[in-house]
Amino acid sequence: MHIPFDNSYARLPDRFYARLDPTPVAAPMLIRVNTDLAEMLGIDSAALASPEGVAMLAGNAVAPGSQPLAQAYSGHQFGHFSPQLGDGRANLLGEVVGRDGIRRDIQLKGSGPTPFSRRGDGRAALGPVLREYLISEAMFALGIPTTRTLAAVTTGEAVVRETMLPGGVLTRVAASHIRVGTFQYFAAREDAEAVRLLADYAIQRHYPEAASAANPYRAFLDGVVARQADLVAQWLCVGFIHGVMNTDNCSISGETIDYGPCAFMDEYDPGAVFSSIDQQGRYAYGNQPRIALWNLARLAECLIPLLGENEDEAKDALSAFAPRFQAAYFAGLRRKIGLQTEREGDDNLTRDLLKLMAADRADFTLTFRRLGEAAEGDATGVRALFKDGAAFDAWADRWRVRLADEEAPAATIRAVNPMFIPRNHLVEAALAAAVERGDFGPFEELLQVLVRPFADDPALARYAMPPREEERVLQTFCGT
Repeated sequence: MHIPFDNSYARLPDRFYARLDPTPVAAPMLIRVNTDLAEMLGIDSAALASPEGVAMLAGNAVAPGSQPLAQAYSGHQFGHFSPQLGDGRANLLGEVVGRDGIRRDIQLKGSGPTPFSRRGDGRAALGPVLREYLISEAMFALGIPTTRTLAAVTTGEAVVRETMLPGGVLTRVAASHIRVGTFQYFAAREDAEAVRLLADYAIQRHYPEAASAANPYRAFLDGVVARQADLVAQWLCVGFIHGVMNTDNCSISGETIDYGPCAFMDEYDPGAVFSSIDQQGRYAYGNQPRIALWNLARLAECLIPLLGENEDEAKDALSAFAPRFQAAYFAGLRRKIGLQTEREGDDNLTRDLLKLMAADRADFTLTFRRLGEAAEGDATGVRALFKDGAAFDAWADRWRVRLADEEAPAATIRAVNPMFIPRNHLVEAALAAAVERGDFGPFEELLQVLVRPFADDPALARYAMPPREEERVLQTFCGT
């Protein structure tokens, strides 16, 4: 089996990582290979599904050209700084330059203990592996920057959490795994040389245009700020709650990374929290922009020595976050209600709809999707989502007047508002079938729906519906 590895991170100094091979598992079996992603990476998906390929995906064999390592990083976890975290259950096999010319990491999650495991077992339970597969591929289909899943395998071993659970290994593909916490790791050690090396590497890999700027490190910080602002705006526009926005889960590349206790809202609630470990609501849906900026401030602190010890440079870069986020967020909301142009009063129109949705706990996804029908003259479906029909009618009258200035608003609405998202009750049902009964049919069926989120297919109507009261999922859990 040939994987065209070209491993640049492994050429950085040894203090950036720990070199080690994955720990073999007892009896690996393939769940699935992401054939489209494999093709983009220039990897033969049939070879990945072969016994030799499955052995590599499980960590039982090291492919030629791979240079396995666990990356070092720190992180603020729920606001508290941990000076050493690192890949405690992950192994970076190497990098591949895909057919599109983009360099990406290939990493195993659940591949065994590392020097950064902090007394953990280094393993992953099957449920979190399948959750990440489903939600990362759904995010990709929604057009949101994200890590992706190349493959998933079972291990034939049990892992101990609150109970004994079947184990799994996920193969994750990312633009890179450099985090805000990676910079914090070296800054906390006052290793200025490593901070500079890491910044130069990140610029070369992710922000090459910054290299020719008058101040490359300021341009780099500007780029990260812009990408994070755009990313969080996209999260909010689909009702996504990351759940654990620690600095070690904030990617320098601007991708969504780590699908632990994440969730998609059903009814709209700016204060929605699903993560079982977020007891104070730090990472609630509506707090995500503020937390993203907080994380970026931690990156800026690390870069101050590279900015000529000029704190004003860092503050100026951070000050661009709020206007960038607001512009991206409200542009997204305008498209969600069918507006391709911008007019005075549009932001108030979208705000007023969100207020009505929050007051009546209207379903976030269905409200925006059904506006497509309303734009064509049938508001029955969307109106039914509101308890106060008269209040919605008053808003809809204003909206229709504004739509008169737009071309094909219904098409705009359907192009940006998904019919299908990874609703929590559907995800949990698919995971339960796999974990408790070894039945991967529901997982496969749900995955095929989620990779076509904008499709109109009456046969799949049940995947678009919010949960019944007895199906509601109130908490999601971290895989560790």
